[in-house]
Amino acid sequence: MRIEAAILRNPGQPFDVGQVDLDEPGFGEVLVRTVGAGMCHTDFLPRLGVAARLPLVPGHEGAGVVEAVGPGVTRLSVGDHVIASFDSCGWCTGCLSGRPTACTEFMVRNLSGRRVDGTAGARDAEEEVSARWFGQSSFATHWLATERNLVVVDKALPLEVMGPLGCGLQTGAGAVLLAAPIGPGAGLAVFGAGAVGMAAVMAARAAGVDRIAVVDLHERRRKLALELGATHAVDGAAPDIADQLRGGAGDGFDLALDTTGKAHVVLTALSVLRPRGTCALVATGGDDLIVPPRALAAGKTLTYLLEGDAVPQHFIPRLIRLWQSGRFPFERLLKTYPLERINDAERDTASGAVIKPVLVPSRVHHEIGGTP
Repeated sequence: MRIEAAILRNPGQPFDVGQVDLDEPGFGEVLVRTVGAGMCHTDFLPRLGVAARLPLVPGHEGAGVVEAVGPGVTRLSVGDHVIASFDSCGWCTGCLSGRPTACTEFMVRNLSGRRVDGTAGARDAEEEVSARWFGQSSFATHWLATERNLVVVDKALPLEVMGPLGCGLQTGAGAVLLAAPIGPGAGLAVFGAGAVGMAAVMAARAAGVDRIAVVDLHERRRKLALELGATHAVDGAAPDIADQLRGGAGDGFDLALDTTGKAHVVLTALSVLRPRGTCALVATGGDDLIVPPRALAAGKTLTYLLEGDAVPQHFIPRLIRLWQSGRFPFERLLKTYPLERINDAERDTASGAVIKPVLVPSRVHHEIGGTP
């Protein structure tokens, strides 16, 4: 079918919003009509030459309505409202043990931009267009997904803002609630107050964490973090970040979350941990990291998290319940853009002016009264 999509044709060029022909849903696949799609920094990885074959339709925080199902689909029906997250095979050791982020096919299913068999999923007048980024490619009016990466949600929810729960918010909240769970009496230090960092702050507050410190370069983001639950906020340009954090942290933090990918930031994060504390990394495409053994003294752990170690079908409904109770107000991070303004959205998120852009087709943008 003919759809409108935002296509990245060249790493150094703007997105090209135009028409492509999308495949009909194949075995186990579902066709989804977009209502909203969050923009995440991971969507910029193809600009760095990471994995995906160009031209590519990015987008991996999609939310929409099922319009058609392919053969073999048993758990989804036309008309279902869905949020899309990462894809997984369902049959490997990681998937069968309840850890789909450890799927042996994670990279090919999510970062290649193509199906496992190598097919692209779409084409324009001149060439194939990769249209399975994170099993979806949701910067488009329609996209294909699988049963494994879709979560059915209540039709009463405002679907146009639900998409960011599928990756960035899931990652930050999952770090605190699933991967390295902390609660009352614990301390969290967050480096980088983007969507992932802010989700960690909100989740930590909901979990009753006592000390929640945020480090960020932007004053507006530090102020918002304090409103969302942080107890301390430190300027990321300060020369004494570690001293400021230790001054309000007693014997250190139990969990440090780095969202920057900067090596010197990671080493600072390790330095403010208490014995046996955990430093979790979530950023990709950052600096090479050299960690001296002494930085891990006293049993400190350095780990990398994918998607917050979440099972989306379990964790996204949990986040929705937290949001409905007022304890996870992620809507305060969002700004909507019509799909054709994707280049404005990218510029605003890269500059730090906006925390989480959400792209919506013009039809939907008009209906919800989105920002002009």
